[in-house]
Amino acid sequence: MTVVRSTLPEDARRIAGDALQSTLVDLLGLSLVGKQAHWNIVGPRFRSIHLQLDEVVETARTYSDTVAERAAALGLPPDGRPETIATAYTLPSPKEGWQRDNEVVALMMETLEAAIGRLRERIAATEKADPVTQDLLIGITAELEKQRWMFDAENWPRD
Repeated sequence: MTVVRSTLPEDARRIAGDALQSTLVDLLGLSLVGKQAHWNIVGPRFRSIHLQLDEVVETARTYSDTVAERAAALGLPPDGRPETIATAYTLPSPKEGWQRDNEVVALMMETLEAAIGRLRERIAATEKADPVTQDLLIGITAELEKQRWMFDAENWPRD
């Protein structure tokens, strides 16, 4: 049943919908990864990284809402249920327990890089199908790249 009708042709709507749903899963998962690391980080850079993790979580949660609402506007019900995230999430995740600050930085860089790579694929896929969705994905990518840069700067000077 389609409650909301889209202005997009069905093929374009499917492409945009797939990109949006995958992005929603990645963002909701990223917010959970960020909070898990936030709660379990230890080490001399605890405070600065602890606060930066909150920025990542806020970014992921804000954009997940925007992505879900875009999907709904296209007549596609977004699926952010816990069981969906648990089965569909494929980005790197933290290990259980306490994590040293340098481990958290490495994890966040790896997770953000993977998310950015997947977003870039979706940007290419939505170029012709739905430039509006593509524009949203470009904005998300820019923000995640900024967050990745901030974690990378934590590693200076390099060994």
